[in-house]
Amino acid sequence: MSETASTNEEKKLPLNGRRAVPANYSNDEENDVPEMEAFGLIPRGFNPRDYLRVEDIYMFKEPQEINKKEHHTDRYYNPKLIVRRGQPFQIQIYFNRPYKPETDQFWLEFLMGRYPQQNKGTYIPIPVGDVLKPGQWGAKIIHRESNSVRLSIMSSATCIIGKFRLYVAVLTPFGILRTRRNSATDTYILFNPWCQLDAVYLDDEREREEYVLNDVGIVFHGNVEDIKSRSWSYGQFEENILDACLFLMDKAELELSGRGNPIKICRVASAVINSRDDNGVIAGSWNNAYDYGVAPSAWTGSVDILLEYYSSKQPVRYGQCWVFAGVFNTFLRCLGIPARLITNYSSAHDNNANLRLDFFLDDEGKVDTRLTKDSVWNYHCWNEAWMTRPDLPVGFGGWQVVDGTPQETSDGMYRCGPASVQAIKHGHVCFQFDAPFVYAEVNSDVFYTKMEKNGTQVVEGIDTARIGQLIVTKEVGGDGMMDITEEYKFREGSDEERLALETAVMYGVKKESIQDTTYQPQTDVEMDFQAQKAVLGNDFKVTITFRNKSRNSYTATTYLSGNIVFYTGVTKSEFKKHSFSAKLQPSSSSSFEIMIKSSEYMSDLLEQASFHFFVTARINETGKILAVQKAMALEIPALRIKTKGELVAGKETSVIVEFTNPLKQTLENVTLRLEGPGVLRTIKKQFGRIPINSTLTWEVKFIPMRPGLRKLIASLNSDALRHVYGELNVQIQKP
Repeated sequence: MSETASTNEEKKLPLNGRRAVPANYSNDEENDVPEMEAFGLIPRGFNPRDYLRVEDIYMFKEPQEINKKEHHTDRYYNPKLIVRRGQPFQIQIYFNRPYKPETDQFWLEFLMGRYPQQNKGTYIPIPVGDVLKPGQWGAKIIHRESNSVRLSIMSSATCIIGKFRLYVAVLTPFGILRTRRNSATDTYILFNPWCQLDAVYLDDEREREEYVLNDVGIVFHGNVEDIKSRSWSYGQFEENILDACLFLMDKAELELSGRGNPIKICRVASAVINSRDDNGVIAGSWNNAYDYGVAPSAWTGSVDILLEYYSSKQPVRYGQCWVFAGVFNTFLRCLGIPARLITNYSSAHDNNANLRLDFFLDDEGKVDTRLTKDSVWNYHCWNEAWMTRPDLPVGFGGWQVVDGTPQETSDGMYRCGPASVQAIKHGHVCFQFDAPFVYAEVNSDVFYTKMEKNGTQVVEGIDTARIGQLIVTKEVGGDGMMDITEEYKFREGSDEERLALETAVMYGVKKESIQDTTYQPQTDVEMDFQAQKAVLGNDFKVTITFRNKSRNSYTATTYLSGNIVFYTGVTKSEFKKHSFSAKLQPSSSSSFEIMIKSSEYMSDLLEQASFHFFVTARINETGKILAVQKAMALEIPALRIKTKGELVAGKETSVIVEFTNPLKQTLENVTLRLEGPGVLRTIKKQFGRIPINSTLTWEVKFIPMRPGLRKLIASLNSDALRHVYGELNVQIQKP
């Protein structure tokens, strides 16, 4: 006896005056559960073998068996039982003799973490009863034969999600006998969008197929005038991904008791997806230098990133907005929260949340980069997660914005959301979390302001339509684009839009009125700017058009500045300066073409081949200034993917990836990546160089694992050329 007493002494916890039990935020840690819990002194003749004893527990955990099929978890590459909450599942218990309900008594126990407590939902005793109540813990016998019983077990529709340990306990007159710890009976419980009582319930089967079960998605990028798309492999069912996602909640130190609440999970996840403040999953880099890491454009999906983080526990380098959003989407879908990836074109990054982005002009009408602090991202990706919001008034549930890209701090950490899309649309930005920031990303106005010598600011132009021009996501059940701008904002200029803005201002969004500044718009001359679509490495032309609606002749001193920019709208370098004087005849239009040569831009080009043109014109007769800006991106050639031979599950076949160098220079340090969820794990290959005009060919042999329609995704990365993608839909036959 003394020996056990001394070991118990060692296991005593360090005292903490504030709480009786230490914080419980590791799903992996365990406590010791006694196999015999005595009620007092045990009489000499007691032999546990005389009582009902559990010999084996069968979990029906194979993908083709009832539990995983009915719970839509049959695609997880994981040998353990995975079920969704609020829905019954079955197990079979084998005893040493037939079960006698009159005299035998047994129950189940689910435990999580090191300090299981019933009131925290981390210790769940389940007695065997006669009926199952919807959405509440319970168990009943549905079948008995010889020495075994089959149970139907109902989990609570609000229970915490994660990995539980299962014990079966049998009552004897002298104590409780428990089964030995057996990791084979561990049970994962996830969110359940199919269950009406679950906070993430989604009532449309096609949407559940897309937003929970689809493991490939599309990222829309480029800019409004020239939308580009690429596939992204979410891979939420791949091996070890579920464990990696649960580890993220441990890393974020979310108490186990809070893990039944999708609002809390989204909030902590939006902080842990980025590495700022908490050594989270991905380190962001926007400066075109990716030493000791992978360029953001080279990733083809989330799996490599999550698995690397899970094993190294160190931030994975590097990501930009679509990478943060892609990994966040994997996390949400993996846990069973419906989620989708959103792209907002012309996204405002406003440094002081006043719904106004200021571009300051100098005397000549050029942008003053010293004074201009705000930036317009060509596009920005975030996520929406679907859930009820019992913490807000009725009507603000449904899609919620969550954003893992580190932009601004919220409650002291780099995170954003969940913010109700409905609240953003109607201007109710008082409702948590971070609604004013998202409202500004889609609704700000662009002000062109001239600084006079005496320090006064003169507003030369206001563009109310530029920001949040288009908000999109992948369509349900296809690869096309779905425009969801109307879910975020009312039509530009409508009464409802004004009302939503007034509501947002009432709730504290800063909006400076036009009266505060001197502003007389130029109305009798309009200026427009168009850029010709062009392939990377070619020359192209841009056109400036003036429409003089007055009866006067004017001359306009016009200045064009062409800049190479990061997709965040931040300038790297000015590569083209061109000024000319334009004669504008009364009541007529005149166009001026300017040639942009590849030799002017190639040396400084950044990976997304994005340009930003800024045109200002001063009407000499009136002193008025016209300003217009436009983003454009060059066409980047694609990788070609083709398969060789027939595609049958379990049979070796091969895929060929080809790329022809389009540039007038040799490509150095070329890396190719190829992956396909459910088809093949990511394969990487380094190639030294691809000379001008020559074609690289790479053949990969692989054995597809599962039949069905699948997608292969490839990317190419090199010093001079990035953001090169290719994809192919493949139909894998049954053997």
